[in-house]
Amino acid sequence: MTERVPAPQEPADATQPSAIQPGEAELRFVGNSDLRVFPIAMSGNVFGWKTDDEATNRILDSFAAQGGNFIDTADSYAAGRSETMIGNWMRSRRNRSSIVVATKVGKSADNPGLRARVLTRAVNASLDRLGVQHIDLLYLHIDDTTVAFEETLLAVDELIRAGKVRFFGGSDHTGNRLIEARIASAMVGVAPMVALQNHYNLVHRQEYEGDLANVAAQQRLGVMPRFALASGFLTGKYRQRSDLALNPRGGEAAKYLNRRGLRILSALDGIAKAHDSSVASVALAWLLAKPNVVAPVVSASHPEQVADLAAAAGLQLSRLQVAELDLVSR
Repeated sequence: MTERVPAPQEPADATQPSAIQPGEAELRFVGNSDLRVFPIAMSGNVFGWKTDDEATNRILDSFAAQGGNFIDTADSYAAGRSETMIGNWMRSRRNRSSIVVATKVGKSADNPGLRARVLTRAVNASLDRLGVQHIDLLYLHIDDTTVAFEETLLAVDELIRAGKVRFFGGSDHTGNRLIEARIASAMVGVAPMVALQNHYNLVHRQEYEGDLANVAAQQRLGVMPRFALASGFLTGKYRQRSDLALNPRGGEAAKYLNRRGLRILSALDGIAKAHDSSVASVALAWLLAKPNVVAPVVSASHPEQVADLAAAAGLQLSRLQVAELDLVSR
């Protein structure tokens, strides 16, 4: 895939929407790292749970065909099976050098928490399952307050020095804890975090916006919103209570099926029509218009879903459209 210089992550002209064709989306830098990624990250959270090997391969093939190069997983997904399936796919396609692999440690049953010896053991196990020499982006999957940041950071630094990890970030950390981590990094003289993965989408804004967003900006962290489509609600497939029973994950989206949620869907419908796009693509494009957001993390249980997700990377909303969604989701 041809790399292009990342464009400023701001909305386009206030009145005229524009679009980039899928496959032509600019790669974005992850924070202060030299990792350059497609603006959508494909999650492996359903691999080995909702999808078998064949379906997983087809999903990843479709993602790569759209220009996708950023895959997100964790050692706790399907008890490590997700990492194994992703590793098998990369090996069979011989494309490891073109893929940016992110995984998370800290939540697995075998290696819980972030003590140095546990973290090191977890990373080595992930490397074996993925069948790779290094992890491009390692996330601390939890904020383990029982362990001093200095211990965790020194363990990560050793892994970086050993060439087993290139860069690392946090997941589910508060703004104050990110500040503590940055101070600890400076005190012990190790590399700081470059990325943050947190819950953030059109119907769930308050947790990230404000202090956490300010800290992410101050530390120049690349932000990867997870639950970017609110358990499927922001795809538009849940419009009434009867829709919830048609999908196993409908219960997770039920809390958004209210007046506010339906107003948001109505606004998404209008913008999607203007772009001849899907509701899901517009919801992801709104995230991509936000400062420091690099790549929303999305999942697909069927390969047919991938095109709409990847299309968001080439969809640029106008300032008025971003403002409309800001207002209706306030």
